Amino acid sequence: MAASILIADDDAVARRLVENMVQKCGYETVVVDSGDAAIAILTAPDAPAIDAVILDLVMPGLDGMGVLAKIREAGLSIPVIVQTAHGGIDNVISAMRAGAADFVVKPVGVERLQVSLRNALNTSALKGELQRIRHSREGRLTFSDIITRAEAMTGVMRAAQKAANSAIPVLIEGESGVGKEMFARAIHGSGERKAKPFVAVNCGAIPDNLVESILFGHEKGAFTGATERHMGKFVEAHGGTLFLDEVSELPLTAQVKLLRALQEGAVEAVGGRKPVKVDVRIISATNRKLLERVKQGHFREDLFYRLHVLPLTIPSLRARREDIPHLLRHFIARFAAEESRPITGISGEAVAQLAQLDWPGNIRQLENAVYRAVVMSDGDQLGLGDFPLLVSQPHPLTDIPTAPLMLEPAATPSVVSGNEIPIAPLPAMGTLAMLTATGDVRSLEDMENEIIRFAISHYRGQMSEVARRLRIGRSTLYRKLDEAGVPGHGGKSGEETH
Repeated sequence: MAASILIADDDAVARRLVENMVQKCGYETVVVDSGDAAIAILTAPDAPAIDAVILDLVMPGLDGMGVLAKIREAGLSIPVIVQTAHGGIDNVISAMRAGAADFVVKPVGVERLQVSLRNALNTSALKGELQRIRHSREGRLTFSDIITRAEAMTGVMRAAQKAANSAIPVLIEGESGVGKEMFARAIHGSGERKAKPFVAVNCGAIPDNLVESILFGHEKGAFTGATERHMGKFVEAHGGTLFLDEVSELPLTAQVKLLRALQEGAVEAVGGRKPVKVDVRIISATNRKLLERVKQGHFREDLFYRLHVLPLTIPSLRARREDIPHLLRHFIARFAAEESRPITGISGEAVAQLAQLDWPGNIRQLENAVYRAVVMSDGDQLGLGDFPLLVSQPHPLTDIPTAPLMLEPAATPSVVSGNEIPIAPLPAMGTLAMLTATGDVRSLEDMENEIIRFAISHYRGQMSEVARRLRIGRSTLYRKLDEAGVPGHGGKSGEETH
């Protein structure tokens, strides 16, 4: 899914021109004709996510300066590029002081607009990453810090937001690397306990003989080596949230004491004489099916029902592939800044291929792949060669039999593909060769396969968009792929398996 740009301009002609340029730059557009309509979209709870705004300064009713003021009042951090028909320095200074990220003078050219959008999105992504890191450290992470646009995440996000303002026990299930702890921190940071401690415990990393001591504390001299009193994680999290990560790995003896602590609202330290009352909200997580662990006798059934009050299952990254371009934008911005590397984008071909991998390690694996690519890259744009995983696992889409694309030097500004996050211009526009190397006219089937290959690459494997642009049905598109001998496309696309 490409970045979405909101265009606000009361001039229908100018609005249409900017819309065409933004789409040519590869972004999706949302168009309105007034400042009030722009604010309505930006603040509506069910409105589509907007990544940047192109705002006309002079409009009837609520003008551009008024929109900037309302954006600031609403606490929105969305980047705004203002347009003015008069390049007066006073207008520019006022707009920049009001929070605009950049300005352009009408009529703006596609090259200038492209650079402005790229810089605005890169800066916004970096700010978002820095804010996310700061919020995580301060225990103030919220659901707005979670990067997702996938429909598969809608139900999970809605349920988690409802749970945030209560003390209901939450069990988060999902594969390793999907972001279970981030969800737990967002639930804590969005609720009434956000000012209190968030204490995370990795139950799978604690030696069996120390589980009770770490969770419930111990008195001085309770056992060999206990040279001082330790309060334990339950007491440490008093008033806040205790996150039990990999809770399925707790030994059965510790499960008994954990169940009693949850039932009684009190813990008894090892070597202690009386229980200590605690007020703790429990969020647990596991990368296994906890019910299966119960059936296998490795987890207590009564404890399972204590923890499994509100279950949340976070989809794997391969089930939410439309999030990959947005995650890439944020990871590239962060690691480029951390490593002081001049990386400004990633090629559309690389994004298309990355979005088709299965990612068994999920978001953590994607993050590490980007980290390596940023550090090892020799240029300012990441490409296929910077991701060894792509070389070792070629996607079937690259195997469509076609004649090579004939590329001409770009005499005009290059077209930018929407799958490039941030913008990484295509080297040139593709032209279709009509003749074979021997001078004969190529077959329709051969040229059709080439067009389909180009469209799939251009729209980064989003098959619905490919079918719409080619003006054919998706079933027809899949049939043509089957006829071309492309494996793995028997009536399904990556986006349909989300």
